[in-house]
Amino acid sequence: MLTLPNRRIRIAAAITLAAAIAILIALVFWAILAAATEGSVGSRVDIPHLLRMTSIQAGLTTILSLLVGAALAWAMNRLRFPGRDLVVGLFASAIVTPGMVVAFGLLSIWGRNGWINRASEALFGFPLGNPAFGLSGILLAHVVLDGAFAARIMLARLDAIPSARLKTGQSLGLSPWQRFTLLDWPALRGTVPGLAAIIFLLAFTSFPIVLMLGGGPANQTLEVAIYAAVLQDFDLVGAVYLAATQITVCSLVILAASALAPIPTSFGASVAPRWRDAGLARALQIVVLGLGLIGFVLPLLSVLLDGFSSGMDRIIARPEFWWAAASSLLIGSASALLTLALALTLALGRGATGSGPLRTLLGMPAFAYLAVPAVVLSLGFFLLVRQVGLAPSAAAPFVVVIANSLLALPFAMATLGPPLEAIARTRGKLIRSLGLSGWRQFISVEYPLLGRDVGVMLALAFCFSLGDLGVIALFGTQDFQTLPLMMFRALGSYRGNDAAAIAAILLLGTIVAFLALPKLFERLAHAAR
Repeated sequence: MLTLPNRRIRIAAAITLAAAIAILIALVFWAILAAATEGSVGSRVDIPHLLRMTSIQAGLTTILSLLVGAALAWAMNRLRFPGRDLVVGLFASAIVTPGMVVAFGLLSIWGRNGWINRASEALFGFPLGNPAFGLSGILLAHVVLDGAFAARIMLARLDAIPSARLKTGQSLGLSPWQRFTLLDWPALRGTVPGLAAIIFLLAFTSFPIVLMLGGGPANQTLEVAIYAAVLQDFDLVGAVYLAATQITVCSLVILAASALAPIPTSFGASVAPRWRDAGLARALQIVVLGLGLIGFVLPLLSVLLDGFSSGMDRIIARPEFWWAAASSLLIGSASALLTLALALTLALGRGATGSGPLRTLLGMPAFAYLAVPAVVLSLGFFLLVRQVGLAPSAAAPFVVVIANSLLALPFAMATLGPPLEAIARTRGKLIRSLGLSGWRQFISVEYPLLGRDVGVMLALAFCFSLGDLGVIALFGTQDFQTLPLMMFRALGSYRGNDAAAIAAILLLGTIVAFLALPKLFERLAHAAR
């Protein structure tokens, strides 16, 4: 395109980075395949059962999350009430809420000694069972997170329906069902396939939720089985077969999803409702929103209540807690900054070229984590470190930072890529006419318009790293652990009070980072204008 400024350095840097990431992933594959060919003893892992179980829970999660998300988006799009922006923001935060925190919250409500069972025993003399474990618990935790995430994405599509079309519908006196079929569903239809693919991949590669709520081998998934094969059985051959199976399935889903419409991130404020229903439809919307809020907020509230009422002072008095907290903050900050550098380099290079094949090539690194999820990636790094003769404990901090950065890269590219490309399209001719250098272009034009997006991206990357268990699980030691690993070990040692306190701290840290970073960088960008 003639309007694009000539930015050969940006394009060269993006190509170099894409090649480096491709080489890194190739080395991980090589390490996995090398371990598989070296293994002379057969493995006992039941891949068909694990693949079937993983696919069933991911498929059910996808269907239920889309139904819950559509119902919540429909209700929020119609209802106006005090604190609506806060509710929308809560659902947007689902993407960064640590899965193990939600799992812990569900255990405190629905577990054997949870609120529901204690209340039932006090009122009726018998407990209601333990629905927080097994497939039901896995589905419940996934739907709490993925349903809220789907609701925010779908609400953005409903908010984008043109006002003229709504006015026409109102003038025709459309009923709530007619409006949904004629106006809402056409707006949602293009988003559903891509959103379904993302939710399926998130559920298929879920690790902490299945690890904590699976309840035994019957509900084990590929990701958890890899972890168990490496750490519990040291069955590297089985772990490699499992990793290859997972990579194959994820790659097939990604290839199918690549032809679908992209799903933009939606973290801003929602527009005020422009169409409000009455009667039974309005009552149903209130019920749906109320149940959705209870389902999402109650586990988080229980985490905070249990954490601050069960010996918070004891956990913060332990030196190992502060070492773990410092490790989490340092790793989260380093991962976020590295993710920003990777995403900016790739997105700036994509925005500077008009070549379709090159744009596709520069977008491929964003799919690295989706094709090679956290536990598989960390297994590959673990094997690679062993191949080159390094001690895993020495390489652990660097591996965790790199792996967490690749984990956040798809969301970072989805956040920064579209606005940078829009700037190149709409302001490219002006930039060329002013003769701005690449650096001046970034400082004077792009960064001031990207302030909030940069903050959102950093918040996403930091929160992903802060709550991650999949990467640190294979590399953690007694001398090197993060807060999620410390919490998991506390649960394994039946120190529930310690785990509750750590979960509360993780949740508060996630909320503060998710709310504060976008606002901070938005103000910094405004100051730079």
